[in-house]
Amino acid sequence: MKKPFFLIAITMAAVGSVFALMHYMRMDSFTFAWALNLSLMFYVLAFIETSKVQLTSTFHDEKEWERRGKIYELLGINFFRKLLVWIGWEKLTRKSHPIEKSTAALMNLHLQTKNSELGHLIILVIVLGVTIFVAFKFGVLKSLWLLLLNVLLNLYPVFLQRYNRPRIQRAIQLSQRR
Repeated sequence: MKKPFFLIAITMAAVGSVFALMHYMRMDSFTFAWALNLSLMFYVLAFIETSKVQLTSTFHDEKEWERRGKIYELLGINFFRKLLVWIGWEKLTRKSHPIEKSTAALMNLHLQTKNSELGHLIILVIVLGVTIFVAFKFGVLKSLWLLLLNVLLNLYPVFLQRYNRPRIQRAIQLSQRR
């Protein structure tokens, strides 16, 4: 009974937060784009952690066109990975979620990639909607901060999860053989 209440409360708080940001901040500013993305990350993380959904859909499976991650490498995923190391994100993430060599830890990491991908996809769609709204209301140039941050903070993290998950899956298979 508590879970649906919390999920509804999180959703309402997120919607209220987005509308408050849209009302009190200039929607064509970097600070609006940054605040929108960060607040949505907070609410989507809370929603996903509260719902504890088992992500078993084939959507998360590697597709034929994704084999070996070549498409992501062409799109610059290796540069993005280096950027995460350079800004310290990788170190911060590994401190809170260290990678262990056990099969259970690898399976947990595999699930985390699915949760992360889902969260970033949800935020990507919401911010894209706001970006389109800002582009129509204020002009395309005024929506560039939203678009740029949406690509950096949501699209590339989705690419990264899809790039890493097959490698984690292979590590799980190797670990189970031992």
